[in-house]
Amino acid sequence: MYNLVDAHCHLQDYRLVAVIDDVICRALQQHVGSMMCCGTEENDWEQVLDLSSAHHEIKAALGIHPWFASGITGDAWKDRLCSLLQAHPQAIVGEIGLDYMLENVAHEQQEKIFIDQLRIAREYCRPVTLHCRSAFGRLADILAHEGGVPHGGMLHAYSGSSDMVRIFEKLGLYISFSGSITYPEHKRTCAAAAAVSLNRLLIETDSPDNRPAEVTRNSNEPANLTHVVRALAVIKKCSVDDIAAHTTANALKVYSCAFSSQ
Repeated sequence: MYNLVDAHCHLQDYRLVAVIDDVICRALQQHVGSMMCCGTEENDWEQVLDLSSAHHEIKAALGIHPWFASGITGDAWKDRLCSLLQAHPQAIVGEIGLDYMLENVAHEQQEKIFIDQLRIAREYCRPVTLHCRSAFGRLADILAHEGGVPHGGMLHAYSGSSDMVRIFEKLGLYISFSGSITYPEHKRTCAAAAAVSLNRLLIETDSPDNRPAEVTRNSNEPANLTHVVRALAVIKKCSVDDIAAHTTANALKVYSCAFSSQ
């Protein structure tokens, strides 16, 4: 099998970081050679960078997740994010986005921080990794208004409709799927996966959450990416090797700065 890329995970989570060497070893045994570790709030950015510095398999993404948007005031966080991106040219921007299922974070606050981060990514020529729940139409509108993702981007753990797939592809996004597609009852997500072009398809674990149906451990990890590959092969009616080859090539393309030799 190809050297797979876990396009979105959170290895800084306490459930994984304490045993990170074992996590990486198990991933490598399952042909998962690279993992994009995504920050979610300002307090974890240094930990993400430290993991990336200590382990060449781990790539860094820095951003403020909509779940943590409510506590943001002023512009100090923007200055720090810009400084870290300048100091770390291989880091991308994420996890950022919109989550209208939240009751404690105003839509306006989420949108402001999201747009700020889109503009920072554009300024520093970085791809983005996007989160979205129950806000796909608004996400598409904002991306269109902001000029898409000129330096690349992906929509992680996609849960939108198959009808929206072409819209997001035209906006320049790759679309990623996690362990949710291993559950037969998730018909909407499986239908969306079938609609994604092979040259826009990515795979992820979203570790330590979103574990595949076959995994009985409490937490998820990058080694479980092979379950996603096999499920996608069935959905897309192609071979496991085809899914592995396309998703690896796609990840290397959209995350090209993270894999550069800088």
